[in-house]
Amino acid sequence: MKKQHQDPVKNNFTISKYSTQQFSNKIIDWYHQQGRKDLPWQQNKTPYRVWISEIMLQQTQVATVIPYYQRFMASFKNIVALANAHEDEVLHHWTGLGYYARARNLHKAAKIIRDNYQGKFPNNIEEVISLPGIGRSTAGAILSLALNQPQPILDGNVKRVLARCYLVEGYNGLSAFDKTLWQISEQLTPKQETAAYNQAMMDLGATICTRSKPNCQACPIQTSCLANAGNLQNDYPNKKPKKKIPEKNTIMVIPRMDNQVLLEKRPPSGIWGGLWCFYEIENEQKITSLFHKLQLTIIKSQHLPVFRHTFSHFHLNIQPIIIDCCLAKTQEINEKLPQQWYDLRQPMSIGLAASTKKLLTLLKPN
Repeated sequence: MKKQHQDPVKNNFTISKYSTQQFSNKIIDWYHQQGRKDLPWQQNKTPYRVWISEIMLQQTQVATVIPYYQRFMASFKNIVALANAHEDEVLHHWTGLGYYARARNLHKAAKIIRDNYQGKFPNNIEEVISLPGIGRSTAGAILSLALNQPQPILDGNVKRVLARCYLVEGYNGLSAFDKTLWQISEQLTPKQETAAYNQAMMDLGATICTRSKPNCQACPIQTSCLANAGNLQNDYPNKKPKKKIPEKNTIMVIPRMDNQVLLEKRPPSGIWGGLWCFYEIENEQKITSLFHKLQLTIIKSQHLPVFRHTFSHFHLNIQPIIIDCCLAKTQEINEKLPQQWYDLRQPMSIGLAASTKKLLTLLKPN
């Protein structure tokens, strides 16, 4: 039976100075011997380059991020270039990465840095945290990795390493769990070689202390890890109570005229915020009123197979309907609406929701 531990919120977690020194020394030595040093954002390090990588790496694997990062940096070589870009261009570079609020916040933050910091990334932790989309751990990672500031971090990989090493009860997102792990991270983070230490902790969680089947034999802190000693690796962090993911249904209407389809731009916040999508309706009875609003005449319709798009908190079942149409005889298209005719023969060049991109690929003429 797993041993019960004290509620971490009741007691401050204190580690001896000797133990913290031993821990950080082992981690840094491991980094110099085994740590990753050839990733694109580790070359010519600047706060900007590290910032972009840290935001992209949230909720996304390294292998997926690399090509996106390289294209992003080729197009937006510095903060001012990013700030001056059109939002559509930024979102286009993000299409397929998901969690699009990250891209919108990057763009907002770049504008703030351009306008308030003369285009130079701030080096004060409080100022960095105040920027859109940057929390305490991300701010610490940027300043430590790029400038070697002694800032602690606590991303998902680091949480897993520390929770196992010190048998901290709880799961990601639980306030008591996070509070205790921040206490531990603050104590363990060395004043010297912080960049090497923090990079090593992230690498350790990503490559050695993985969620399943951790490679404990290759871990530099295996002898001091309490989970390893008790064969409790699979119990830490604790499993988050599962919730049933709800299902929702929607109809996506695809107005088509020749080789063009009509897209609308979503509001800046919410699902697919700021992205170009097809029109959504609740039921087919609303098609007529939608086309009246768009000042289009329906010619014929075609139902495509239903497909599912899964978000972090619900499943969305999508029924696409292609509607071939033409402009109403006495009217022109309503230019006041946030919409555009998208040429299916041209390369994709705007910010698209993943479901929109899937349908555009399907509709593309041979």
